[in-house]
Amino acid sequence: MAHYQRRGSIPPKRHTVHRRPDGAIVYEELMGEDGFSSDSSLLYHERPPSAILDARTWALPGQAVSPNHPLLPRHLRLHKLVEGEEWKRLDAVTGRRVLLANPDVAISYVACGETSPLYRNAIGDECVYVESGSASFESVFGGFEVGAGDYVVVPRGTTHRWIPSSDVPLRAYCIEAAGHISPPRRYLSPKGQFLEHAPYCERDLRLPGDPPRGSGGELGVEVYVKHRTLPGAPPIGASAAGAPGAAGAAGAGLGVAGTVHLAANHPFDVVGWDGCNYPYAFNVSDFEPITGRVHQPPPVHQVFEASNFVVCNFVPRKVDYHPRAVPVPYYHSNVDSDEVMFYCGGNYAARAGSGISLGSLSLHPAGFPHGPQPAAYESSPGTEQVDELAVMIDTFRPLGIGEGGLAVEDPSYAWSWAGGARTS
Repeated sequence: MAHYQRRGSIPPKRHTVHRRPDGAIVYEELMGEDGFSSDSSLLYHERPPSAILDARTWALPGQAVSPNHPLLPRHLRLHKLVEGEEWKRLDAVTGRRVLLANPDVAISYVACGETSPLYRNAIGDECVYVESGSASFESVFGGFEVGAGDYVVVPRGTTHRWIPSSDVPLRAYCIEAAGHISPPRRYLSPKGQFLEHAPYCERDLRLPGDPPRGSGGELGVEVYVKHRTLPGAPPIGASAAGAPGAAGAAGAGLGVAGTVHLAANHPFDVVGWDGCNYPYAFNVSDFEPITGRVHQPPPVHQVFEASNFVVCNFVPRKVDYHPRAVPVPYYHSNVDSDEVMFYCGGNYAARAGSGISLGSLSLHPAGFPHGPQPAAYESSPGTEQVDELAVMIDTFRPLGIGEGGLAVEDPSYAWSWAGGARTS
């Protein structure tokens, strides 16, 4: 995020002595991307941020994925992952269930009510979409309140936690990259400002408040770290049988592992920071849809980009106004990408009769032509607006199906365009 921010107490010149009012020196930490060659921030801690007292293994559950073979479209009913009162015992970090994954991205889901442990993803940036509920997001940079419709983008290496704050589950759709997540480059000027044609801009972003110095005195605090490891451990893109994911992109071919560090001091001891690398929130209601006389292609709905995948959102909007327009999507073949759609609000009329409803996730893989249900296609001319809310991810390498996805799959979905009947 290339917009300079400054919080708290920092020295007038970087990499120089900085002291607290009591005369004690503070410790400077550079959090930078791409080997000191891209965006960064400088944080000033009351105590050394690298001081740990112990370490143990964090056994990450269900990281392996199975190939989508035979090639089929899939429908996952995410609300069935957590039923009854189970959500009250789960948190937004350790309660995640992997739905789909490849070497570039892992997609998971959680419904929870407990405060999460302090957590740091050292593999890549995270983009968490809040489907429902509310929470306080706290980090070394500061925090903000989040609620339904919020995207929260968390840079790689940011120590943070989630504190649910309502009497209903915090439902979160989690997109974990193997690299960085940012606004699409075509929305930005060469110097990083949002351009006039962008569907959102700097005013729509919510940034951290003051650094959370109140927790700095606590000793012996656990920090859960998700990190890379050597090939041979289950990688983000491994099959259930252990076949390695394809190599070549950031994080590809590496395993994912978990460690719990016992930090000597609470990480939230930052007295100030400045820079261009920090978490932020953006609400989907602030995305201004781009429409036209005939149906617009999916890139007009893009909200974020990353290495080998993009994130789009479909929001309530007026639709195609050519007198002979067909407002629902045309049938299309994903020749380069797997398409994942999470249906999280409104009424997605194009899928009526398919079993898709709120809380559904569909996977339409490369090599499968897909589109609306036949009845929706035939009845759509004359429609003037749609009331739908969905988050879409297009990946440019095939996705495998995780343990969470297999647990809630609708086995009849692939046959829904033909009336739901399977011939064998």
